[in-house]
Amino acid sequence: MADLLPAHWRHPEFKQGAKDMVGITLGISAWGLVTGVAMVKSGLSVGMALFMSLVVFAGSSQLASLPLIASGAPLWVLWATSFCVNLRFVIFSTQWRHYLAPLPRRQRLWIAYFAADLNYVAFLKRFPEMKPDPERQVPYFWGGVAINWVAWQLPAIAGILLADRIPTNWGLGFAGVLALLGLSYSLLGNRNSWVSAAVAACAAVAAYGLPLRLNILVAIAAAVAAGLMMERWVPPGGPTAHGGRPT
Repeated sequence: MADLLPAHWRHPEFKQGAKDMVGITLGISAWGLVTGVAMVKSGLSVGMALFMSLVVFAGSSQLASLPLIASGAPLWVLWATSFCVNLRFVIFSTQWRHYLAPLPRRQRLWIAYFAADLNYVAFLKRFPEMKPDPERQVPYFWGGVAINWVAWQLPAIAGILLADRIPTNWGLGFAGVLALLGLSYSLLGNRNSWVSAAVAACAAVAAYGLPLRLNILVAIAAAVAAGLMMERWVPPGGPTAHGGRPT
């Protein structure tokens, strides 16, 4: 796979993909830094935190699982939470399939590791017509990935290595919440997704007293249910930025 990347770097779509991601890297970097610090503060060793950051590469599920790890939650709760948080990638895959299905399986598996929320949003904005055009689409994808992956991993690794030197009173948790809110806002492209997000927020607050952070699962279930109901009974209002999915 590595021998294909230099050709992509020279393609104009690679530069366009990178350019489209640059404007949102500040939020990604803030989120990565907070996640890196949180992994160590939650009790993971530096080695395990580095392994998790590089192998998992899924900020939402990492942040959702860390409080569960710190509280000693059962493994099934940890797996269920991460599974539910990452269910959105099933929806991403159904959309990307229209573009990437002709590619070899090995290449698609490699792409799957780097797939991320904001790459998905940018990709569908760039190629709204769902038909394969690998000569343009694959370089564009890698251009966005080149920015997104680095903007996440470098701050995350810095947070992991410097976690013991960063005082908790810096309010990094609040900064992480703001970064997540900013990223979430950019993904809400129509009325249905806004309603789903509002339902998830209300459900999370209402179920806050549940043990083992189960309010996260409740919020996800409520959002999915609301999204499905809206898609069935209320046509999406306004333009869709990402296929009308609830985040």
